[in-house]
Amino acid sequence: MSSSKSLPLSGGVAVNDRFMPFSDLEANARRVADGLLKLGVGSGDSVALLLRNDIPFLEVSYGAMMIGAYVVPINWHFKADEVLYVILDCGAKVVIGHGDLLSALDEDFPAGVTVIEIVTPSDIVARGASRASRRARDSSILEYYAWIEGQELYAGPTNPPPQSMIYTSGTTGRPKGVRREMPTQEQLDVVAQMRTDVYGLLPGVRSVLAGPLYHAAPNSFGTRSGQIADLFVLMPYFDPINFMQIVDEQKIDTTFMVPTMFIRLLRVPEEVRARYDLSSLKFVVHAGSPCPAEIKKAMIDWLGPVVYEYYGSTESGAVTFINSADALQKPGSVGRAYRNSIVKILDGDGNDLPVGEIGQIYVRLPNYPDFEYHGAPEKRKEVACGELITCGDMGYLDKDGYLFICDRKSDMVISGGVNIYPAEIEAVLIQLPGIKDCAVFGIPDPEFGETLIAFVELLEEGAMDINTLRSGLAKRLADYKIPKHFEIRKNLPREDSGKIFKKRLREPYWIDAGRRI
Repeated sequence: MSSSKSLPLSGGVAVNDRFMPFSDLEANARRVADGLLKLGVGSGDSVALLLRNDIPFLEVSYGAMMIGAYVVPINWHFKADEVLYVILDCGAKVVIGHGDLLSALDEDFPAGVTVIEIVTPSDIVARGASRASRRARDSSILEYYAWIEGQELYAGPTNPPPQSMIYTSGTTGRPKGVRREMPTQEQLDVVAQMRTDVYGLLPGVRSVLAGPLYHAAPNSFGTRSGQIADLFVLMPYFDPINFMQIVDEQKIDTTFMVPTMFIRLLRVPEEVRARYDLSSLKFVVHAGSPCPAEIKKAMIDWLGPVVYEYYGSTESGAVTFINSADALQKPGSVGRAYRNSIVKILDGDGNDLPVGEIGQIYVRLPNYPDFEYHGAPEKRKEVACGELITCGDMGYLDKDGYLFICDRKSDMVISGGVNIYPAEIEAVLIQLPGIKDCAVFGIPDPEFGETLIAFVELLEEGAMDINTLRSGLAKRLADYKIPKHFEIRKNLPREDSGKIFKKRLREPYWIDAGRRI
């Protein structure tokens, strides 16, 4: 966002130097609703989005909601076969995407699917996208803005709006679509209250979002912001300097982040951070991956007691919550049960485990809209224990009811009969000087069954060697937790949020071993 604009902005959504009043956003959403109906989309149908964070993402989401259709955001980092799998699996009647992302798909779209292309905006092209267009070689593809200009303003009944159908990335097999039931009014009220409590989204907020809208939490935060905010700034990419500039100039008070963003902000030299006034921030909520206690403390020391965290998943919604004061008293905790949520630690037989003992986390937020995995209802039973569901994480409760996450069950490594949690190792590794990012996971080992490998990306090439990495870890971790193997890579595969595609790193080792992971 350029500093040349008269500031602060108000009454709309901004993406880089583009601004749209909420009245225009609503009008376009109504045109989208009318256009989708004319294309045969109805209540319960799916509309797939292959879009970066951009204003049309909100227009289509709100338009689809008006007619009770499911929006299916697709991770635009997916390879072509992954994208087309989601389109086919969700039964999308319409696909809407940025031109360069559609152009990168070599395969044909499923028969009967209407494709609508949005010219990739120049400000996004400047960040490494391209002006490629699939429509240039396929005349059957519609152009988005010409399409909506030809539609009427939808004025029909508004159906109960379903939540977006997010496809979980998972660690095994194909992603699964989390399809929620059409909500009752009571359930809508529960969702709205959660977004107020957990995201800090009150009417009139001035919010900014850099997390990708194809993920569940940013999608929930973003679609709600666009409905009730005074200003909603949507960042297509996270850049720490740009983020601080936006907060300063636009007097942002609320944002959703992930720990990787914290780390990138804290790596900005203090003298540079001091140039920006971030005192308008009142609610900085984070989730999505473990946050090292030292990183959270550094953020609280910098911003004040405005840092909050919740724990949950695409399937469960938010089930725990913690403020800054409690986070300092209980370092590493993700909080206590939110409102009337149920949080239990169970063993492999479904029995409650005592305080302090690690087991699988099972949760439920009563009156939150229930779900099934689209096209695979039997998969729902695999994550259930009675009325409770698991996010696939391992953890424990302390004597005061605070939840601590150890790692995902699927990421836990059993080496020589000993349970090892890679998240603990990553939390130490990421804080070593010169480390940009890292991923630790298990690979086959003929003697121990599994052993640890660490993939490391450095801030500067050649700034650190493997022996230095090992000695740095040895100061804080037991010997058996220090990876046997290290790989130093220039560019680890990652999403917009900074989260590493660990599955892509891990898969070759297990396929070669004759096992799927």
